[in-house]
Amino acid sequence: MSVIIYSESENGKFKKSAFELASYGRALADKLGLSLIAISINNNEVDPISNFGVDKLIQVNNKELEKFQVNNYSKIISEIAAKNDVKILLLSSSADSKYLAPILSVKLSSGYVSNVVELPESTNPLIVKRSCFTNKAFSYVNLSEKINLISLSNNSYGVVENPKKMEKENFSFSADKSSLKIEKIEKVTGKVTIADADVVVSGGRGLKGPENWALVENLADVLGAATACSKPVSDMGWRPHSEHVGQTGKPVASNLYIAIGISGAIQHLAGINSSKVKVVINNDPEAPFFKAADYGIIGDAFEVVPKLTEKLKEFKS
Repeated sequence: MSVIIYSESENGKFKKSAFELASYGRALADKLGLSLIAISINNNEVDPISNFGVDKLIQVNNKELEKFQVNNYSKIISEIAAKNDVKILLLSSSADSKYLAPILSVKLSSGYVSNVVELPESTNPLIVKRSCFTNKAFSYVNLSEKINLISLSNNSYGVVENPKKMEKENFSFSADKSSLKIEKIEKVTGKVTIADADVVVSGGRGLKGPENWALVENLADVLGAATACSKPVSDMGWRPHSEHVGQTGKPVASNLYIAIGISGAIQHLAGINSSKVKVVINNDPEAPFFKAADYGIIGDAFEVVPKLTEKLKEFKS
């Protein structure tokens, strides 16, 4: 029997979440006395994942699968899982994996729990801890099926190096023709993505206009952070919708989240609650964000942020 992870990649390289999933999978496999297998689709650089405890990597290379297709991807993963006597299948909390998870659960007749944040409390029976109520509480779930699927909350376990001599195997797959037609994919290049970022710097209406966004970008550059924004900012066209974070945008689970000029609407706070440390800079002492933040600065962002950026530059130099 085995623990299997679906290790996501982008542009032919593993995403950061693949290394976190492998780290978690290695620890779980050791608890259960099982081997750890990773599935990789169209990845040109496979060796790095051996540094995180993977015993065997199963590669699928098919040009027809360069773009994510849930029907083909779910078939690949379920077929490999069944062939390798899977006991626990692990996925990340990316948009693609959230799409895949319930379909895979049906295909494998497995139990399924999302937003898992720790290693199991018990392995017999299998009891896992998950976040719920938009990260305001935790629940414990007993998984009792023969096969169980766990979706790990991003940035909840961390990356732990554990080099292994990794076996490699190729898996042949004839892709079904997709009924979906992709017209265009627009991506921001040369910047840290929100999904992979350890630090996120976000701006709101308090910045007064898109011409002032250099405040956010300069601070993000110093910290090696991703840039983000609140919903009103993207709705007004100041920033692209790809940067909108919150319950109705992209969820954030960074180590550090800095909110500049964001009051802290319920929907925004729900989407960033998984961040470990939250900092707010706002000139309104009654802003709801101060109640949720770990650290707060009451002051004018146009004065505070440039000074903070300069101090960080001095510190890093």
